[in-house]
Amino acid sequence: MKTAIHPDWHPEAQITCACGNSFTVGSTVPKIHVEVCASCHPFFTGEQKFVDTRGRVDRFRELEQRKTESRVSKKEKRQNKRLLRLQEEMERPESLEEIRKQVKQ
Repeated sequence: MKTAIHPDWHPEAQITCACGNSFTVGSTVPKIHVEVCASCHPFFTGEQKFVDTRGRVDRFRELEQRKTESRVSKKEKRQNKRLLRLQEEMERPESLEEIRKQVKQ
């Protein structure tokens, strides 16, 4: 093995969980902070609980809600597009005189 390329080994590395539980293990990092450990993980405790540190579940639910609210069928899209084209045509000047009046204003 080459010398001076391997990380330092800490046989008494302290692991601290968000629930307050802490224990020691061997690691290359002296202190480790984790969000879930064996004493608070739903699989081991048998409890149903969401571990949501950054609001991921809320963001997902909000995104799903927005998707269902703003769904428009293809038929409605086509109708809306056609109505927009008709409105634009109605707003267009019909003669050269009308164009000249608009330019003067």
